[in-house]
Amino acid sequence: MTSMDRLLTLMACLRDKEHGCDWDKNQTYQTIAPYTLEEAYEVLDAIERRDYEHLKEELGDLLFQVVFYAQIGKEEQRFDFDDVVNEIVDKMLRRHPHIFPDGDLARFREAPPVSQEALQGQWERIKAEEKRLKNQRSQAEALDDDARKDHSYEEESLLDGVPVSMPALMQAEKLQKKAAKVGFDWPDTAPVFAKIREELAELEEAIQQAEQAHIEAEMGDVLFAMSNLARHLKVAPDVALNRTNVKFRRRFARIEALVSERGKRLTDCSLEELDVLWEQSKREGL
Repeated sequence: MTSMDRLLTLMACLRDKEHGCDWDKNQTYQTIAPYTLEEAYEVLDAIERRDYEHLKEELGDLLFQVVFYAQIGKEEQRFDFDDVVNEIVDKMLRRHPHIFPDGDLARFREAPPVSQEALQGQWERIKAEEKRLKNQRSQAEALDDDARKDHSYEEESLLDGVPVSMPALMQAEKLQKKAAKVGFDWPDTAPVFAKIREELAELEEAIQQAEQAHIEAEMGDVLFAMSNLARHLKVAPDVALNRTNVKFRRRFARIEALVSERGKRLTDCSLEELDVLWEQSKREGL
């Protein structure tokens, strides 16, 4: 039995209606989803810390999530693990004709070299065609449903492909990239900085008015503008913020250690004392 077969068999046993685990067999797509997001972030954390032994474990946890969904799909006769694998293999073959001529895995390396510019255009054309076919299938399925017979279909938005459940900063970046493809974008960073200053001024005004809903809205505008700047600088905002979080943890832990060495507690220190220790942690290269 292969390692993948062992995992699939394990999942089937856990979900067995008679002898399975009560927790596992009661899960649904919706109840597992938060764990999937958590596992994905733990993979990212292990990568950021270069903890490759831990990364192996976290990747296993993430794979387990995929197998969990596939088992539920199989039980509901929607799809199984083989369908999931074949779907992604077929998609990658289709999206890489410069590597796999005619979408044939066996013809690897037979295609001539392709420039980066040509690759980008090819990628966009393939994705556009996939989206067109997906829309056709969705509309055909809806039209076949008697309950939706009289439903009027609105034209799909360019932004519909960005999941609303995606983490906010990542979603902002994706939305901006989509809009930029049709020319809705600034040519360089100068107007982006101007927009950030404008949004900060509006946030200050909202703070002065002390209206919480207004403050939240303006804070969101500032973060959206900052995400736009990150995109122009070719920086992934989620990754950049995560690295700063890691740095903050490291420096704060050093502050805790220094305070403890002096026989004190954090609550015994003034802000000025803590700030001095913070600067020391920075000088130490943390």
